[in-house]
Amino acid sequence: VVSGGMDHVRVHPKFLHSNATSHKWALGAIAELLDNAIDEANNGATFIKIDKVTNFRDGSPGLLFLDNGGGMSPEKIRQCMSFGYSQKCANAIGQYGNGFKTSTMRLGADVIVLTRCVRDSVTTQSVGLLSYTFLRKTGRGDILVPMVDYERVSGSPGHVSRVIRSTTEDFEMNLNTILQWSPFSTEAQVLAQFEDMESPHGTKVIIYNLWLNDDGVLELDFDTDPHDIKLRENGAKSDARAKELHKKHLSYQLRYSLRAYASILYLRLPSGFRITLRGKLVVHHKIDDDLKFPEYIMYKPQVDGITSGEVVTCIGFTKEAPLLNVHGFCVYHKNRLIMPFWNVFHDNSSRGRGVIGILEANFIEPAHDKQDFEKTCLLLRLENRLKQMTLEYW
Repeated sequence: VVSGGMDHVRVHPKFLHSNATSHKWALGAIAELLDNAIDEANNGATFIKIDKVTNFRDGSPGLLFLDNGGGMSPEKIRQCMSFGYSQKCANAIGQYGNGFKTSTMRLGADVIVLTRCVRDSVTTQSVGLLSYTFLRKTGRGDILVPMVDYERVSGSPGHVSRVIRSTTEDFEMNLNTILQWSPFSTEAQVLAQFEDMESPHGTKVIIYNLWLNDDGVLELDFDTDPHDIKLRENGAKSDARAKELHKKHLSYQLRYSLRAYASILYLRLPSGFRITLRGKLVVHHKIDDDLKFPEYIMYKPQVDGITSGEVVTCIGFTKEAPLLNVHGFCVYHKNRLIMPFWNVFHDNSSRGRGVIGILEANFIEPAHDKQDFEKTCLLLRLENRLKQMTLEYW
């Protein structure tokens, strides 16, 4: 990363697009951005807001993520928007390393990040642009990330001064690139984005030029429900089994409704933390509250022949049983849902019909997109134990 000029890495821009395909499911990419905000609860964050915004330039829809976490210093935003970097601790859910780029680029061609940070009584405001459109249309051979920084002038609310990291010309080059390729055409418009952040510190992420599906229609559906962001059902993750499910059941809804998915995405929300989707609070949903005749079963996984902690599985019948043929385990890792309603029976039999389970399996590692676990013998042993558990309960 270069200290002056534009920050850049020797990676071809096509990598941005191909790398983003690691997220097959758009809601999974949104979840990764929620993870970063949840991790910011350690820095005092109390909310994440997700909303639809309108691109000032052409009126097209964009996605807004706003949190009141600690924000990022000029150094940290450069680390965040470079590639393969993460400074997260082992217990963090998100990774502000590669996950940030793969998730934003999965949702749209371009993202602008605006972040405010207070350190040693100095308030900085930084802006970074990761734009596939800019890189493609200008024929770049490596990824350039224009960034600019400001300091708030003490005693003058709303006034900022430019931070010149190398030369004034470099600052102007970065700023002009942002103004040409972002939704904002003036420096005043960019700085105005900090005024509604609702907190002295935090981060705003705006993803625009959202992707279209194979039919040339926006992949994300903002119109069906004004308080939700949905996938169009032909683009939702679905299988033959979904056709049998009652469409009101959570196991079906979460496949195409961000509100449903976000309600169970975390086993526990940090105290006082709120997720707001399009102006309406997401109500945290405890799946075990939906169960009839719940039981709690202990499982002691073995890692390299050594017992690795204790995992308590809550298991019971769904309230709609036996009318509804739904079965599966919601498996969490470090508080984050990885596999919702995992059917451990791969045949078409009715074994386990109506049985739902919830567990937190921190002893196995999730895949990069956090929608599955790494295929290891530990996962196979867990699957076999859950089969046994289901049959014994059933």
